[in-house]
Amino acid sequence: MSLFNVYPLFNITPVSAKDVYVYDENNTEYLDLYGGHAVISIGHSHPTYVAAITNQVQKIGFYSNAVQNPLQIKLADKLTRLSGCQDYQLFLCNSGAEANENALKLASFHTNKSKILSFHNSFHGRTSAAVAATDNPKIVAPINAQQKVDFVALGDLEVVETILKEDKTCAVIIECIQGVGGLDESTTEFYQGLSTLCKTYNTVLIADEVQAGFGRTGDFFSFQKHKITPDIISIAKGMGNGFPIGGILIHPTIKASFGLLGTTFGGNHLACVASLAVLEVLVEEKLMQNSRMISEYFKEKSIEIFQIKNIKGRGLMLGLEFDFPIAELRKKLIHTHHIFTGSAKNPNVLRILPPLTVTKKHIDHFFEALKEELK
Repeated sequence: MSLFNVYPLFNITPVSAKDVYVYDENNTEYLDLYGGHAVISIGHSHPTYVAAITNQVQKIGFYSNAVQNPLQIKLADKLTRLSGCQDYQLFLCNSGAEANENALKLASFHTNKSKILSFHNSFHGRTSAAVAATDNPKIVAPINAQQKVDFVALGDLEVVETILKEDKTCAVIIECIQGVGGLDESTTEFYQGLSTLCKTYNTVLIADEVQAGFGRTGDFFSFQKHKITPDIISIAKGMGNGFPIGGILIHPTIKASFGLLGTTFGGNHLACVASLAVLEVLVEEKLMQNSRMISEYFKEKSIEIFQIKNIKGRGLMLGLEFDFPIAELRKKLIHTHHIFTGSAKNPNVLRILPPLTVTKKHIDHFFEALKEELK
């Protein structure tokens, strides 16, 4: 049986990894400045993480959500303390797309409305409503296109209000820093205005923190810079450092009832201990502080390269924008210099999403390689 060929693959086969490095079958060392799509938050094979999963699987790895699982409560409590999101409720699932699906479904239940408002260059997942709310027609199948979604330019409150006034929109879903779209973000005035409009017109505000959450931007969540209170917060990626886990944080104004949401694998024992280990390391190694510090250093180094037209993003969710497509540059970085980086919907943006354990010496190595390729 062959694999369903939907991924264009680099001819690299990783067999092991440690902290910010990945090693192939020839023991070639690669500097990982992409973190497997921002998934690796505390570094590959972190000993605290490995020990937590190993210890748990020797006891019990999985049972259904029909029984008590105290690890879920422990995770919810620790998330509350570290994120500062008081009084929210946690529903656990397996991925970012599933988190956004549940967020949108819950918004529709809560408001009894069916339309979605999303933003140009958004990315929220590849399933049902999540992909319909993603601004990329190439990945929206006809069955997904039945969803009713309005796309608005990021920052345009006037058009948002015009749509919400129709009283058909159940949810506004937004990445406060767009990931796949190319690291665009708007102003605090816009995000606060958006929050006000959602409250005015009985619309659920969903903050998609799947990529930006868990300390990547230097804050626990990217929306916190703007001092807003979303109704639902979706999380995944860096939440599990590679173990599949996602979830939504739900404001207490939205009430639960039996059967409203459900999942087979979500919140399993291994997923919970993986995420608990991530939170432990985030605190013990001060990785949010490191994210802010390394971000400033990265931006200082970026100024030295005149070909860089714009530095986008915050913390260790960064983009370098050039006035040419970066596809060939990215290939040279990986094949010649053994450095993983990422691309974006904007073809001129090179995405940088390293483990939050990255240090100045790794950033120096990257800029030396970049200078060599751009000279």
